[in-house]
Amino acid sequence: MNIDREKADFLDEMIDYWKKESIIEEETAEKLKSSYETKAFDWRKLAQYAIYIALACGVFALGSLLIDDDILNFIYQIYDAPNYIISLFSFAIAAWVLYRGNKRRATFPKQEFTNEALLFIGVMLIANGLAYLGKSFQGNADRYSTIFLMAIPVYAFLGYFFKSRLIWAFALFSLGAWFGTESSYLSRSNFYFLGMNYPLRFVCFGAILTALSFTLKNIKKHQFLFQTTYFIGLLYSFSALWLLSIFGNFASIDQWYQVNQIQLFAWALLSISICILTLFIGFKFKDEMAREFGATFLIINLYSRFFEYFWDSWHKALFFFILAISFWLIGRKAEKIWNVEFLKK
Repeated sequence: MNIDREKADFLDEMIDYWKKESIIEEETAEKLKSSYETKAFDWRKLAQYAIYIALACGVFALGSLLIDDDILNFIYQIYDAPNYIISLFSFAIAAWVLYRGNKRRATFPKQEFTNEALLFIGVMLIANGLAYLGKSFQGNADRYSTIFLMAIPVYAFLGYFFKSRLIWAFALFSLGAWFGTESSYLSRSNFYFLGMNYPLRFVCFGAILTALSFTLKNIKKHQFLFQTTYFIGLLYSFSALWLLSIFGNFASIDQWYQVNQIQLFAWALLSISICILTLFIGFKFKDEMAREFGATFLIINLYSRFFEYFWDSWHKALFFFILAISFWLIGRKAEKIWNVEFLKK
């Protein structure tokens, strides 16, 4: 096996430790070490990052093109096509790209990044087609939630049909975008919906999505969608919970400026408590994703409180010194946890 240098070093240390403790013999140790070799260069990671960067640059290029008035006017002069024609054209290309991407997955299953890139391009073309379709139906109407609503069943069907977690993720992000824009429209853009501002309503939205993800886990043919749904549900919940700990349930930035940080302490305490509870559940039920979300956002919340309460009152030298010490202690603890000597004890 060709493995990364980090993994090879770890295996070497473990095998040496087993040999030293007489768990395995010298001959077995040599046999184990000869069963793998260190990669000279991780081409898989290079392929992954290169394709991701290429896709990102493509999106930025398209975005730059669409905001350039001179280019847009030139395109409009040459191609004065109605919105529904552009929409149908985008859907046609998307269908071909998705067909090719799915066929490549069957023919070249090991080229997973290229295959996923094709599916991503198809997804973006569908988004473009839906946007122009919405414009042709709505004209200059500002109710963008209809476009997101149309995207949900399209992406959900394609994600399930192609068994693509990437497309399924777009369906869930479209669902979140629809919820945000629709609730804003129903509240007449006064920032409150059922007494909740944006962060609070997305905490509830993420919690519901996380709970619904477990129904997918219990159905065998839908289990491949569980991890993606669970991850995005937690991402919605914890990101919104962190914002809630900073801004509280205030509707506007002007209202938020008029309150003291201590008035937001209850929201901060709620956020930290949920992180600790999620971390505990992750350890108890061996749920790695819950454990990572709980630990990550607990640290983010604690450092956010540190900045909120001490940035203005402490001398900056002391502030950053304490910050440096805290990160050093976290690094030392992490080092001990993953150290072979710690495993030995």
